[in-house]
Amino acid sequence: MIKLGEKQELKIVKEVDFGVYLGSEEKQVLLPKKQVPAGIQPGDAIEVFIYRDSMDRMIATTNEPLVMVGETALLTVAQTGKNGAFLDWGLEKDLFLPFKEQTYKIKNGDQVIVTLYIDKSERICSTMKVYHQLRKDSPYKKGDVVQGRIYDKSDNFGMFVAVDDQYSALIPKHEMVKELKVGMVIEGRIANVKEDGKLDLSLRAKIPQQMSEDAAAILEALKEYNGVLPVTEKSTPEKIKDELSMSKAAFKRAIGKLLKEEEIHIVEGVIKKL
Repeated sequence: MIKLGEKQELKIVKEVDFGVYLGSEEKQVLLPKKQVPAGIQPGDAIEVFIYRDSMDRMIATTNEPLVMVGETALLTVAQTGKNGAFLDWGLEKDLFLPFKEQTYKIKNGDQVIVTLYIDKSERICSTMKVYHQLRKDSPYKKGDVVQGRIYDKSDNFGMFVAVDDQYSALIPKHEMVKELKVGMVIEGRIANVKEDGKLDLSLRAKIPQQMSEDAAAILEALKEYNGVLPVTEKSTPEKIKDELSMSKAAFKRAIGKLLKEEEIHIVEGVIKKL
């Protein structure tokens, strides 16, 4: 059986001037002459990858693709067009990425994480919707600092991240204390490893270090606002996030630290610099 989008070992059925045909008497695929290893004969088996050429004909190649059906890979955008984009995947014909399978607007030279699928017309296509294909067996544990690429977002859950471009992770909505965009490469700390192996990420440092950073940010804000902070402990989480790019809980911890260090005081609920 000849499987599109996969590597497989097929027997040589017959030789022709322009290559060899592989497969069986019932179904065959051409391996072009320039791809045929020296010295092989009919009956020999050869490992090839099956895809479609520029004429949309099924064809074999001994070249190694950067990704196959069921895998994910980081590929470079070679060209964008009116129907989608084309990615360099190591073969002569670029890989098609339809507009409807893009999770954000991409341009030439961008790097995107994709997986492959076979469309209704029996063509190999790619998609940036890789959630179900990312691995859940990362070697990381809680507290580790990792790097990942944001590949999709959800208004309900947060930002979906591929750690090391291969492991499934999420920046939960409550951890999004700064502006994030799909396509960004971020560094984060593993806040939780779920039972199924998926990772929760935090963009904040561990609490003692983060508290010091947040306290410094509050002092800087006090300078900008002439010694009077535009938010208080009674402000909404949204207002605090807009003004200081931190959660309300982090804000309250930092305020406590600054009070203890006598850097600030609170007068009728208003936070002022001492």
